[in-house]
Amino acid sequence: MKAFSISPRKFSRIEKWGVRATALITFVTGMVNLISAVQPALLDRLALLREIIPFEVRYGSRLASAFAGFALLLLASSLWRRKRLAWILTVSVLSVSILSHLIKGLDFEEASLSFGLLVMMLLLRSSFHALSDPPSIKQGIVVFFAALLFTLLYGTLGFYLLDRHFRTPFSLMGAIRQTLMMVIALYNPGLQPITGFGRYFADSIYAIGMGTLGFALAMMIRPVLVRQPATAQERARAEKIVRQNGRTALARAVLFEDKSYFFGGEDTVIAYAVSGRGAMVLGDPIGPDGQILEAVARFKDFCVRNDWTPAFVSTLPDYLGIYRSLGFDVICIGNEAIVDLSTFSLEGSQNKNLRNAVSRMERGGFSAEVLLPPIDDLIIYKLHEISDAWLTSRHGGEMHFSDGWFEEQYIRNSHVIVVRAEDGASIIAFANLVSEYQKNELTLDLMRHYPDVPNGTMDFLFVKMLQWAKQQGYASFSLGLSAVVGVGEKPEDPRVEQALHKLSEYVSRFYNFKGLHDFKEKFHPRWEPRYLVYPGAGSLPLVLTTLLKVHSQKNSLFKFIWN
Repeated sequence: MKAFSISPRKFSRIEKWGVRATALITFVTGMVNLISAVQPALLDRLALLREIIPFEVRYGSRLASAFAGFALLLLASSLWRRKRLAWILTVSVLSVSILSHLIKGLDFEEASLSFGLLVMMLLLRSSFHALSDPPSIKQGIVVFFAALLFTLLYGTLGFYLLDRHFRTPFSLMGAIRQTLMMVIALYNPGLQPITGFGRYFADSIYAIGMGTLGFALAMMIRPVLVRQPATAQERARAEKIVRQNGRTALARAVLFEDKSYFFGGEDTVIAYAVSGRGAMVLGDPIGPDGQILEAVARFKDFCVRNDWTPAFVSTLPDYLGIYRSLGFDVICIGNEAIVDLSTFSLEGSQNKNLRNAVSRMERGGFSAEVLLPPIDDLIIYKLHEISDAWLTSRHGGEMHFSDGWFEEQYIRNSHVIVVRAEDGASIIAFANLVSEYQKNELTLDLMRHYPDVPNGTMDFLFVKMLQWAKQQGYASFSLGLSAVVGVGEKPEDPRVEQALHKLSEYVSRFYNFKGLHDFKEKFHPRWEPRYLVYPGAGSLPLVLTTLLKVHSQKNSLFKFIWN
């Protein structure tokens, strides 16, 4: 007889749906607890309990059931995310829930639901392995006990100073005892409010308790936060790998200081930034082709343990099969413009407008020059002025992640092309040039100018930049990503890409996608697709939010589109 077995992939699907079912049942159980807490007990069961358990204990168990229900509602989403601490807390709360249902009214039905869920939790114990943020756990515990002390102080002073609102006056010790019984034992012995304010005050103690519980739980089950930048040793190791294996326009951006690093192998690095629960990777892993599969798989597991949702932005087509084999979805987000310098020239009718722009600028006395590093202090000062004026004109701040920002050492050690005015001294525009290491290709990063530069200034800068790169022997030049344009325009394109196209049509009222694409089209590039890799359709809102946040809060979409 053939032995029965379950394939690893099928087992993984069963486990996944088991975790989700557990989270959903936890939410339902929380709702049942809250409803049960306000429902009267069945009379025959209540008669039996009256002979065994005092009223105060039954009342306290009713409140315990309500608190347990509230906690289960808060914990359900964290169970969906496989949080280990949420599993521990849920098991504890379910134990309280079972006991409270039996004590408050022999509610076997509700207790059975909690018990069945507890059994499921124990059977799926190994499936809950996502870590919480250790400092946040400590903060949550501190907040919980601090708030508990505050609640005790609040209740004690309230009962002592407001005893006229209750039938029985409270001494200081009586106020302390009353508060302790309400907060710790969850019942209110002999409390008889005689005014509306008295009833409000008594209820407010429980409201503060539930609020405290909710905040403390939120702190304890939050995802792992990245508090420290990469160490000097990690940066040195990443730089060595990038210099040996970098071959894209994003390679230099991998080394910017806003990145954290995951080393997926001896010679492979993944550069990422974290915002909330999202971990956004810049481009593909950098390293030998043979190590990419293992690097992506290990990074995915690393993110699961830290309760992060991983995504890769602006990836090449090269590794799409690897991403898909590991359960990721892929959408095209735009095309990168690559100019073939061997064929670039200003000859021919199709380049007439560029020739005219260059001629007009040269007749006006404007010139372009590529400055070699290190750039001197006076030039840095002038470039900084231009950068500040450019940022001010766009009512925004510096961008990060896939873009550099004006940092003196970065600019000082870059090749910088500048456009000079008629006097030959005043600089009105500049761009810094970036090598792609192992690929004989250049790209640009910062590209800034004064707001009042003459028409054609940027055409002039780009032409001179491409001509210089060609003279230096580079094979190609990347003009960066042209986002969204050309994506989802065909009926056969994936629905997600079609939705992205429709969204771009709306956003184009604020950001000129087509205009930026047309500007790059002047230089007759070839267009190479770039992709967003993400865990599934349900993660897209989080992934897109993370993408915008890691670029920055202001004008991030504009900058992302440009580059």
